[in-house]
Amino acid sequence: RYYSDHRYLARRWVKSWEHLQCSEVTPEMIQRFVLHRAKEVSPHTANVEIRYLRATFNFGKEHKWIRDNPTEGIKFLPVEKRIKYIPPLEDIEKVLAAADPDTQDYLWTIRDTLARVGEINRLTWADVNLLEKYVILYTRKKKGGHLTPRKVPMTQRLFLILSRRYTRRDPDKPWLFWHRYWSRKDSKRVEGPYQYRKQLMKQLCEKAGVKHFNFHALRHSGASVMEKHNVPIGDIQRLVGHENRKTTEVYLHSIGESEREAMSIYELATEIPHTDSHTAEAADETLSRKYLN
Repeated sequence: RYYSDHRYLARRWVKSWEHLQCSEVTPEMIQRFVLHRAKEVSPHTANVEIRYLRATFNFGKEHKWIRDNPTEGIKFLPVEKRIKYIPPLEDIEKVLAAADPDTQDYLWTIRDTLARVGEINRLTWADVNLLEKYVILYTRKKKGGHLTPRKVPMTQRLFLILSRRYTRRDPDKPWLFWHRYWSRKDSKRVEGPYQYRKQLMKQLCEKAGVKHFNFHALRHSGASVMEKHNVPIGDIQRLVGHENRKTTEVYLHSIGESEREAMSIYELATEIPHTDSHTAEAADETLSRKYLN
């Protein structure tokens, strides 16, 4: 999917600068292009263009095909950041119940490994250790874009699912989840691992009668559940495969007890009548003791 996205964007760049050598593309050209994309679509889309252009020109520099990266110095545009929607556990259960058995196994595997959907799509039986109860997931979301592995322990639930699928597997198919589909490239039906199934979650959410959420929400939900049950953030970071702790913290946007305590103190303090100084002093002393304790 990474290369598919990159190619999709690159077609637009070629349309804009096809008459130029890569070394002839200037920062001013890119800046105009980015601002046009921001106006045409959104600042978020423009930032995606900057990110992929920067990676492309850096690739050229590393191979000494070009000398300079024209995106250097171009800053990301300000965007309106919003807290990502995390579905309640009841809605996740409803979606699981609405799925067919094979899709249930697929969703449970995503949910119980906290994996990116691409990591599950490329998962093979060689990456599954039923004896020691762990799976090996590979991601390109690391510096350099190299496939990087990490081990994720299985829940007992996932162990039972994968054990059952292992006994029923087709020995000729290395993937845990595969399908038959029409290949435009080969002009025939072929077999292969799942690609990104864009419409699946939309259809399941509609069928279950819940607000739409995507595969990635299962990952967010799992991380949030762990945090609520006091799993150390470092452990969560390793399980979800984040290189940067701050990325994990973005996932964990639940309200902590310290914030709730602070608002309770504020509420109590603002309920004190200003005309009653004696009551106010007593309340201040109570609040101070409570806060220090």
